[in-house]
Parts: sequence; C-alpha cells; structure tokens
Amino acid sequence: MKRYFLVFIMLLAFFNSKAQIKENGPKLVVGIVVDQMRYDYLTRFWDQFSDSGFKRLVNDGFVFKNNHFNYIPTYTGPGHASVFTGTTPASHGIISNSWFNKFEDKTVYCASDDSVEPVGTDDPAGKMSPQRMMSTTFGDENRLHTQMRGKTIGVALKDRGAILPAGHTANAAYWFHGRDEAKWITSTFYMDDLPQWVKDFNSSGKAQSFLKIWNTLKDIETYKESGADENNYELGFMGNETATFPYDLPQLASKNGGFDVIKSTPFGNDLTAEFAKAAIDGEALGEDDITDVLTLSFSSTDYVGHKFGVNSKEVEDTYLRLDLALADFLKYLDQKVGEGEYTVFLTADHGAVDVPSYLKTSRIPAGYFDDLTAKEMIEAYVKEEFQVDNLIQNVSNTQVFLDYKVLEQAELETDEVQESIAHYLLQQQNISRVYTREQLETGTYTNGIGYLIQKGYNQKRSGDVVFVLDPGYIVFPEKGTTHGSGFSYDTHVPLIFFGKGIKKGSTYEPSTIPDIAPTISSFLGISFPNAATGRPLTELLEK
Repeated sequence: MKRYFLVFIMLLAFFNSKAQIKENGPKLVVGIVVDQMRYDYLTRFWDQFSDSGFKRLVNDGFVFKNNHFNYIPTYTGPGHASVFTGTTPASHGIISNSWFNKFEDKTVYCASDDSVEPVGTDDPAGKMSPQRMMSTTFGDENRLHTQMRGKTIGVALKDRGAILPAGHTANAAYWFHGRDEAKWITSTFYMDDLPQWVKDFNSSGKAQSFLKIWNTLKDIETYKESGADENNYELGFMGNETATFPYDLPQLASKNGGFDVIKSTPFGNDLTAEFAKAAIDGEALGEDDITDVLTLSFSSTDYVGHKFGVNSKEVEDTYLRLDLALADFLKYLDQKVGEGEYTVFLTADHGAVDVPSYLKTSRIPAGYFDDLTAKEMIEAYVKEEFQVDNLIQNVSNTQVFLDYKVLEQAELETDEVQESIAHYLLQQQNISRVYTREQLETGTYTNGIGYLIQKGYNQKRSGDVVFVLDPGYIVFPEKGTTHGSGFSYDTHVPLIFFGKGIKKGSTYEPSTIPDIAPTISSFLGISFPNAATGRPLTELLEK
C-alpha cells in the first residue's frame, strides 16, 4: 500500500509540474535587438535615463554584464540570426550582410529572394525572405510546438532585422520602405496582401509625421557623456555643411533618400515602436494563453552610429530618446498584455569601434584599411607567384575565394596556394592574423580569435583564406564608424531579461549570444532551434 501511495504522489507531482509549466508560460515573448548597442552605453548614459525604460529593465530584470558574441563577423544579418537561432554563422549560414556566392559567381544579400514578390509596394525592396538562413528560430519552434497557434511577427526598419529573427514559419515580417512612399511592407513569402491594420497605419500619416526638426531632447550642455557637437569625425547628412544640431529633416530629405532620412534619426526608433504596438493590437498578440512571439529590432541606433560615431552627441540623444520609447512600449505592454504576463529580452546585434581618426588623436593605435588596394595586391602576388591569371575569384569580407576550375586547369595544389596567400598577407601592414580553409576545417580552436573565426566560418559559403585586421582598424571612410571584428568593442553587448518568470539580479559570469534562444526555449518548454549550440542561462529563472 505504501508503495502505491508513493507512486500516486509522484504522478500527482508530475502532472502538477506539467500544469505549472503551462500556467506559468508568458502570453507574449518580446525579443528586442538594439542595432549597434555597445554594453557601455548602459553605463555611460545611465544617469540621463528615465526610471521607466532601460533602468526598469535593469532594476527589475536580470542582467548579464559579460555577454559577448562568440564569432566573427559581427554584422547585422549574422547578429540577428544568431540571437534567435541560438547558433553561429557556421551553422545558420548567414555569414555576413552580403557575401560572395562562389556557386553562382555573384554577391548575394542575406535576405534577398527573387522567387517572391513585394507586398505593399512595387519596389524590389519587397523581394525578401529568410530562405538563405538554414536553421530554425525559437519562434519557429514555438509555432511547431503550438500547432501553429502561437503567432510570430517580426518588426524592424531593416528587412534583415525583421525577417531573420522571425524565422521561416512567421505569420509576418514587416520592414520600412522610405524613399517617396513611407510604408511598412512585406513579401509574398508571408502573404498576398497587407492586413487592414497595416494599410491603416500606412495611410495614417504617422511615418510622415516624423519628418521634422531633430534637435536634442535635453539641453545640449547637459550631454556630458559625449564629445563636442562640432568635430572632424562625423559624416553627417548630405546637404549640411556641418554635422551639428539642429537637423532640418524636411529640408535634408531630398538629398538623403526621401523618407529614408528618418531611419538615421531617433525618430526611426519611435516609428518602429509605434508600428510594433499596432502589430500587437492588430494581430491580437498576447491575448490568450498560447504564447506569441514579437521580434523587434531598433535599427536607427545603427544608422546614427555609422554616420556620427560612438562618441557623438547624436548617439547620446538617440539613446535618451530610445529610453523613452522603451518606457512607453513597456507601459503599453502592461496595459495591453498585462503586467507580469509577458517576458522581454533586450540585446544587440553587435557593438562598434570609436572613430579611428579620433582614437589616433588620443594616441591609441587605430586606422583604416583599403580593401580594394589589398585585393589588387593579392591578385598581383598570385599572378606573379603561380604564373596564372584569374586564380582569385573574389576578395570580400576579409576573405579570399579561389577559383577551383582555374586551380584544376593549372594543376595547382589548393593547400599550397592557400598557404602561400596566407604567408603573403601576414607580411602586410595592419593584418594581424590569417587562417586557411585547411586550418579552419581540420583544426580545433578553443579560445581567442581563431575560435571566433571558426564559429563564424561556414564550410560551404566562406572563403579559402580569412584575414584579421589589427585592433582599431576598419574598412570605412575616415569619418563615422563601423563594426565587424572579434574585438571587445564589437562583441560586448547588453543582455537583459525582464518580466514573467525572470528574477531580479545580475552576473559577471560569461554568456554568449547563442545562449539566448535555448534560454527562451527552455523557459517555454519547447524544442531548441534545430541547430542550436548555446546553453540555457538558468541562473535568471525564478524558482
């Protein structure tokens, strides 16, 4: 009798735990990616933030203070794919924003798809889908787990920021097409016609209303966490003599892509947040007990960062305004979904380096690398060394692609050519490391730059020789900044979890971007994305 009683108790505990998992699931998971957000933006601008945006997430959520990307390259496409698939470019296949496809002998874009048609516009900007991404996202797994009853919607100004996070089974992904249209659009991959709520938003004039004067949110004299407003390190807008406040967007629009100029201001983030709220309402996200997923990327931070640099007044103003947009969005979630009924995470797709020309004035080693000259030098070297024309098929994204047909015709050993090019490149100024296909396919790196390269190296899509620039060196104009490296200024980004099921706290223990998707999957009780390599971050979960 005692044995049967114990079995009964165990079965009761099991079914109670299953019920508790179902009961405790959030109605909505919101995955937020802030494009080009360095971790130190949280600490630099902390005193200027309100209590209801970033501070609310940090104070009431769980913060991973030592969170990094664990691969190279740190670009927008790979970053968004890695956050939501729980793996790296080696597995999900998004090795850059654009890359050379050696099988088609052309450069391809990470979200392009000629087999689909635009929806909401006639412009080719709508010919996009996730077809180049080879793995599932946690949104895909949630859709499969719920028999497609849990919805997934992706929203971002950038197509790749909306499409890749939402995954293959998403109900929709929407991105912003500016120019002379100012519309949110999608493609026939998802639907044949825009829902009425999207049409209503597009016709409301909301997007057009953000074409206005951009001045600082607060007195510019209080912006102590950034450099001088007028300096020699900013690209600014076409048509302005100086990159200084205020910016008359209606006047600048004609020379800066029409309504696309909004993207390069904090108003692009405000527009994104407003559309995200419309999506939650229009799609009834979070209104039942089946978990829905909203992927939300704030792209304007990246556009502003590229134009003005890490240390600019414009970046500071953009983050102070984003803080208010986040506060408003969280308040909306409280009212629409219910406080304590949703779960949010916030991270970034990469960081950015300080403008190298600025770093040089501070006697910090930094500078610029001319990739076109490097390509010409490599081609000239190979031609002289092996007495063969057209041996190099392509040089891009710091990778060298060999033409295997030419190699075969010339009866050259592939490994010998790779090693020769690697040796040559290593002699060149501002190239710090070089790896061959042979090394990356047969060796195993457990740490350092070699490890990061290997995690970002896709055997089928990547090149035959990969080279790494010195810290602080970039391929970019001498004003503004960029990203892409495996150095800490590009890899160290925020990771905050907040909301239902998340305890308050923080840790300095290491975490990586691919850990996010397995964490959410574990929390929801669903399968990990099918190529996931990250680990669940169990320390953030309430017991």
